[in-house]
Amino acid sequence: MLTTISRSTTAIADHASALVGDTPLLELTRTGSGTRLLLKLEQFNPTGSGKIRMARQMILAAERTGRLRPGGHIVEPTSGNTGLGLAMIALERGYRFTAVVDSHAARDKLRVMAAMGAELVLVDGDSTGGPSTVERRRVADEIAARTGAFRPDQHNNPANNDGYTELAGELVDALDRIDYLVGAVGTGGSLCGTTRELRRLGVPVTTIGVEPVGSIIFGGPGGSYWQTGAGSPPGFTVGSNVDYSCIDEGVPIGDVAAFTTARVVARRTGLLIGGTAGAAISLALRRLALVPAGSTIVVLVCDAGEKYLDTMYDDDWLRARGLLDEAAHRRLHRLLDAYADSVDIAAADLCRKAGA
Repeated sequence: MLTTISRSTTAIADHASALVGDTPLLELTRTGSGTRLLLKLEQFNPTGSGKIRMARQMILAAERTGRLRPGGHIVEPTSGNTGLGLAMIALERGYRFTAVVDSHAARDKLRVMAAMGAELVLVDGDSTGGPSTVERRRVADEIAARTGAFRPDQHNNPANNDGYTELAGELVDALDRIDYLVGAVGTGGSLCGTTRELRRLGVPVTTIGVEPVGSIIFGGPGGSYWQTGAGSPPGFTVGSNVDYSCIDEGVPIGDVAAFTTARVVARRTGLLIGGTAGAAISLALRRLALVPAGSTIVVLVCDAGEKYLDTMYDDDWLRARGLLDEAAHRRLHRLLDAYADSVDIAAADLCRKAGA
């Protein structure tokens, strides 16, 4: 088992988790007023997701407290990305890992977990095709009680939020100002953990959380949704890692807007992102023209989109579920074109004023 898990001090890493962090920032668009929208591309972490940050932190914390001992067993319910992170850290550090999953998860996430040696326990989804979050949790608890396995409990484990301390530091090191932080809420770890550390560092950031329409995290009636990696369905107890004091505004985003935005980003940048990132970018694009001039909006892009090629990036899959809106695609392209035009207009006005 590895004795440390820190980033390598040489140019060549000796284990994959040493590559976690220092993910890039991409400017998606800006306006003529100088406001810009930046994407923190967590998909460039190993496993293609920022969730490996917190998976690593939860395992290290369990080792320090003696809850996880050499050769131990880890079990956790997951929609995929946390499971991928736990699978990688578990194999590096010599643990057995069991992921409790359902058919709502992207199939490629399940395949990758299995390829890394994880044991998959499949829980039947509900009749709507939505996530079986409550049942996954029950089954994981039963396995932990029966086998003595360590159950990280990502929704309530404070090491989840602690895992994003470095992410906040990366943003502070890279940017002169961070006015708005936008991201999916999910377990609360990435958004609340990053916000907490930014504010501790003295950054007066305004944080906007997004969740699928149908999630109960912001209150109101629950329902079904197709976005994965975020959302709490009816009957699910929201975990303590969702720190509402770190979220200034919560906005529900529907599946059509989330998936349309992710697909348009792919067409504009060549980068495939996940649906929850699409939801966050959808909200950020609508706010871009409304915030004060010169603002910087950062969106946390939690994972890569290659895992969703047979779902949200597949026209037939979307059409079968009434989620393909070609007019919405055209409107979003026009909005991005308008933002680009506003930069050209502002530059032309500046040249005219200089000439006068």
